[in-house]
Amino acid sequence: MLNSHLPHLLAQAILAPSSHNTQPWLFTVTDSAILLHADRTRALPVNDPYDRELTISCAAALFNLRAAAAHRGVPLAIQLFPNPNDPDCLAQATPASQPDPEEALLALGIGHRRTYRHRFTPQPVPDAILAELLAAARAEGAALSPVFTESNRHALAALISEGDALQWANPSWRRELAAWMHPRRSGDGLTVPGLVAPIVQLVVRTFDMGGGVAAKDRELSDASPVLAVLSTPADEPADWMAAGQALERVLLLATHHGLQASYLNQPVEISTLRTQLQSLIPAGVPQLVLRFGYPTHDLPPTPRRPPSPEGV
Repeated sequence: MLNSHLPHLLAQAILAPSSHNTQPWLFTVTDSAILLHADRTRALPVNDPYDRELTISCAAALFNLRAAAAHRGVPLAIQLFPNPNDPDCLAQATPASQPDPEEALLALGIGHRRTYRHRFTPQPVPDAILAELLAAARAEGAALSPVFTESNRHALAALISEGDALQWANPSWRRELAAWMHPRRSGDGLTVPGLVAPIVQLVVRTFDMGGGVAAKDRELSDASPVLAVLSTPADEPADWMAAGQALERVLLLATHHGLQASYLNQPVEISTLRTQLQSLIPAGVPQLVLRFGYPTHDLPPTPRRPPSPEGV
């Protein structure tokens, strides 16, 4: 019964967000299960040296798989790290008995979710919707902590700016970023027009643009109706899997309410800043920094590569 739904389920799973749009997941299918693997060949060793964000991205794809299956009436039971001898096998999904109606509803937003890097409208996010987003993160074993006070928002904006400056000052980080700037036809990466892609890559590799990027990101953070930190109790691979599934549940619920989101993860990606960021949240280990709001316009979907070489 599950086999007839596989093409749709995998097509939905791969619409998850990922750092630099690397799409670092592989799905393989057996007679009785769908296996999610981390594709370490798509890692970002400078930006993400421990594959923390890679794991979070894979877990977001796993939640999409869960939601799409629930919507099709073929719910899945998930076992994390099913093979102790294969650390790249992150999860195993097998048929379950009862679909989750909330997951089924969230599946409707998978194709409409976008990473929205523009300014939001000034419209505030209602408290009731914000409370739902916080509950969605808790349902997956994570916490979403809005940064409310003006002093904390300024402190977070300063950490984001400092993170921009440190990353752009690192030639290895710039080379890694440039390597993932591709024309849309490539199916992954950060999309740039094909004719100018070599020029853009050269500029990014060569010049430290941290000052300009920091100013833009500070403006985005200051103007965002909601700034929030997604955190987990600890900082192990199981926590990263919880963070990724919580992230996608929150993002799909936000999409259901007409919101979009994007990331300002610089303070999490630099260890010294991550410690300072931790002081701005009630508890836990910060995993992601998100901004939420109502978009001013629609965006096209980012390109996607096939689910895996083995497909379905």
